[in-house]
Amino acid sequence: MNQNTGYDIIIIGAGHAGCEAALASARMGLTACIFTANLETIGQMSCNPAIGGLAKSHLVKEIDALGGEMAKVTDKAGIQFKVLNKSKGPAVWATRVQADRALYRKYMREALESQNGLDIKEEGIEEILIDGYKVCGIITAPPSPQPSPRYFGREGGRIYRAKAVVVATGTFLNGLIHIGMENFPAGRAGEPPSIELPQSLRNIGFKIGRLKTGTPPRLAANSIDFSVMGLQEGDVPPPPMSLFTKEIPNPQMPCYITYTNEITHKIILDNLKHSPLYSGIIKGIGPRYCPSIEDKVVKFRDKLRHQIFLEPEGIDSDEYYANGISTSLPREVQLKLVRSIKGLEKAEIKKPGYAIEYDFVYPTQLNPTLETKLIGGLFLAGQINGTSGYEEAAAQGLIAGINAALKIKAREPFIPGRHEAYIGVLIDDLVTKGTNEPYRMFTSRAEYRLLLRQDNADLRLMEKGYGLGLISKDNYEMLLRKKSSIEKEIKRLKSTRIKPGIINPVLAEHGGAAIKEDASLHQLLRRPEIRYTDIASLSPSNNGLSQDAAGQVEIQVKYAGYIARQAEAAVKSKKFEEKKIPPDFVFKGIPGLSREIVEKLEEIRPVNLGQAGRIPGVTPAAVTLLMVALERSKKQEYRSRNSE
Repeated sequence: MNQNTGYDIIIIGAGHAGCEAALASARMGLTACIFTANLETIGQMSCNPAIGGLAKSHLVKEIDALGGEMAKVTDKAGIQFKVLNKSKGPAVWATRVQADRALYRKYMREALESQNGLDIKEEGIEEILIDGYKVCGIITAPPSPQPSPRYFGREGGRIYRAKAVVVATGTFLNGLIHIGMENFPAGRAGEPPSIELPQSLRNIGFKIGRLKTGTPPRLAANSIDFSVMGLQEGDVPPPPMSLFTKEIPNPQMPCYITYTNEITHKIILDNLKHSPLYSGIIKGIGPRYCPSIEDKVVKFRDKLRHQIFLEPEGIDSDEYYANGISTSLPREVQLKLVRSIKGLEKAEIKKPGYAIEYDFVYPTQLNPTLETKLIGGLFLAGQINGTSGYEEAAAQGLIAGINAALKIKAREPFIPGRHEAYIGVLIDDLVTKGTNEPYRMFTSRAEYRLLLRQDNADLRLMEKGYGLGLISKDNYEMLLRKKSSIEKEIKRLKSTRIKPGIINPVLAEHGGAAIKEDASLHQLLRRPEIRYTDIASLSPSNNGLSQDAAGQVEIQVKYAGYIARQAEAAVKSKKFEEKKIPPDFVFKGIPGLSREIVEKLEEIRPVNLGQAGRIPGVTPAAVTLLMVALERSKKQEYRSRNSE
């Protein structure tokens, strides 16, 4: 068995989680190596060719503000940009970007290859090595039984030493693809699964479950009649996903919308016996909020149609992604149901839809740093933790990479709170509540969503990214200038007053009521019908406001009361987050706690009172008892130290 030179950090898997983990750890000055079974699929968008969307864009913009890569690559690969929910409040605004699948892979691979301190190796992983209760490296897998030029000459069985390992394997752990009654092992279409690695995790002692996800058929572009479908254009100019993007390089492409119908639904219902989902072949639990078309038709029988978005796979691609008809029905049934849809009567399926089952690790076995409780230095990120979606995976990868680096450097971990970031909500939900179905981020999961808007991710998190070494000094100084300009402009709006005769024409233009007395610009901007551009036309600012900063001024003024109330609630909640629970604290024996609650506390091992209160089944009364016990323990420790 060969033993190679070690690294500070090894990352297993080069999907969205693995790429962010690798880049973060290397950018923080450590030596890192990312392992992938196929160099050509680094950053692969395995399902839909899009980044962002409702709540997900919050995660992407937070990754960006902390120094991650996803938003930058998205802008380089983007072929349609759109802000959703613009007619609603800013807390639920969301940017969604259709991306060229091939360009996304290209630019993410370039980011990895150009990163100092980061090696890339095309090898599978067979085993995670541990020494006692600490990770110490990995063993690579032998080559495939069916050799290919890519694998020619590979020996396998190499040992690579590491101080930390991040596992980001996506759907590859014991992956099993289903198309009708046919099923075969695969991590995704055309790629072999990982068999030995999940067994290694079981041998270590992790509790592992089974989940399912799916994808729709890809259709040949020249076989689609777009003329009878609804046109879905992007925004002009395209709104970038990244804070640091100056221009969008690619030509923009439209999407199209069409619908299923009663004939489509009859085809599906008549063929349920051939569905692995409804015949009992699939055992894994699927995503509740992104169901297959079989699920939608069965569970919503009163609904006459379901929408389908035809999304381009890329500028030079001849494939369209049929978003909305994810299915695992047999190939011939898929063709029938596709051709029953308006505009798809002559459609050709280039790749059939399929369902995939895969192993995941129950995430309550993780600390909030994403380090496992069982093995020190072993971190898990992405779909292995029970999540769905590129964005959720990338967010976890970034946090795992950061905390692996901080652990090696003997620095305090980075754990964003629920009041600080959607990333904090995501990870806290996973490690505190766990999941038994693919977890997806929603704005409704965040208690403080008016504070955690996508537009203020830089104001919330860029300073933290700078402190971690992931944001450059120039970009940090840019943030400081932006903050200063916003503060100065709000101060100017409060101090500048306008006479009624000047105000009335602006109000009249928007149908507003006249003001009979002098009013400050701040008071005027708080009116729903008045925009900051109206204010600027009355009294231009000399604070050098960018368009982005001007938008911040408007939001902060208009929603000042709501923001203040949420900020006050967050401060109260933070008091519980600051009451730390020692890692070795004994819950058993606390007067008044039931055995069930003690078992839950022992399983999760909450790091503070706030997390303890979010564990399902732990009551407010139990949290109060725990707080009393912590205070008593602290006093006893203090007396013990002073008596020595």
